[in-house]
Amino acid sequence: MKPLALATAACLLAAVAVAHAASSVMLTGTIGSRAILIVNGAPPKTVAVGESFQGVKLVSLQAEQAVVELEGKRVNLRMDTPVSIGGGGGSGGGGNRIVLSPDSRGHYMTQGAINGRAVTFMLDTGATSIALSAADAERIGLDYSKGQRIQMNTANGVSQGYKLRVQSVRVGDVEVYDIDAVVSQQPMPFVLLGNSFINRFSMRRDADQMVLEKRY
Repeated sequence: MKPLALATAACLLAAVAVAHAASSVMLTGTIGSRAILIVNGAPPKTVAVGESFQGVKLVSLQAEQAVVELEGKRVNLRMDTPVSIGGGGGSGGGGNRIVLSPDSRGHYMTQGAINGRAVTFMLDTGATSIALSAADAERIGLDYSKGQRIQMNTANGVSQGYKLRVQSVRVGDVEVYDIDAVVSQQPMPFVLLGNSFINRFSMRRDADQMVLEKRY
């Protein structure tokens, strides 16, 4: 094979490797010295220390924490907390399918972004719109003070909130634009991925996974 052809083939192989790299990894359980990992929303996989799955290598495991390695980068995982560690993060957001797997509590958690800033989402079909705390809004640079003031019913009673629209919301390689959101003055452990986002998709359950197909 000619040098140019070899170089082209090498570039293509590198591109394929990047395309298949993990974008989201979650430690969802342990069995003895083996970790149960969910990679890119795929079904849970039991992995031993030193083994790899979809490009993710389990380096160490202790109690409810693990260290994994991808493309030479090591990342700490905590139980039931999804982490984005590579792959699809740099793509153009042109995907149209999201697959979510439940954590050990049955919640559908995923890493994502609002206006390009990283957040942790929990899928919530009971939420009218995307909902986040004022602390999260400030952390990602969202100026909610210019939004419409509203009263929000919470578990702790009625509280002050703000309604606004965010420029973009992204999960994996799927991105949607101009989405309703509310900011609550009450603390919230996660950002709720509510119906202002969900309604852009058709949603179905496949075994224990939740599959969202983009409609527009």
